[in-house]
Amino acid sequence: MLKMFTTQLTGLFKRLEEKEEYSFEDGARLLAQAPVGDGSIYIFTTKEMKAVEFEALEGAEPFSGAKIFDSVEELTESDRVLMFTRYSNDESGLKLAEQLREKGIPFVAVATSVPGGELLQESADLLIDLRMTKALLPDDEGNRYGYPSSMAALFVYYGLKFTIEEILAEYEE
Repeated sequence: MLKMFTTQLTGLFKRLEEKEEYSFEDGARLLAQAPVGDGSIYIFTTKEMKAVEFEALEGAEPFSGAKIFDSVEELTESDRVLMFTRYSNDESGLKLAEQLREKGIPFVAVATSVPGGELLQESADLLIDLRMTKALLPDDEGNRYGYPSSMAALFVYYGLKFTIEEILAEYEE
C-alpha cells in the first residue's frame, strides 16, 4: 500500500508542477511585492492546512518576513496574503476573500477548485488549484482513502517560497 501511495503522491506533485507552473511564478511575483514594498506576506490557513503555517514559522527554514494572518484591519496596501484552504468553497476562506477584495489587498489562494468556490477564484488575484478531487487510494469496496491535502499544500508552499526567495535575491543584486 505504501508503494501505491508513494506512486500516487509523486503523480500528484508532478501534476501540480506541470499544470500550475506559471501560477507558481505569477503567485511568487505577486507575493514578493510585499517585502520589496515594505509590506509583509500574511499566511491564512484553515483546518489541516495549519501545517503550512507551522512550517512557515517553526520549520527548519522559516519563511523570512511571513506572518500569520490575524485580521484584515492589520493589513496595509503593501501587504499580501497567501491563503490555504482544502476546497475553494471553504466558508472562512470565502469570507476572507470578500474582505480582502473590499479592502483592495492582493492575495494568492491555494485550494482544490470545486463547485461553489467560484467566488474565491474570482476574488483571488491567483488561485493555485491543488487538483485533489478525491483520495488517492482505492479500497476493496470501491471507496477511496488517503487524502493528503496538507502534503499537497506544503508542496505548493515550498514552490512559492523558493521562487519568492529567487526573485528577492535578484532584486537585491
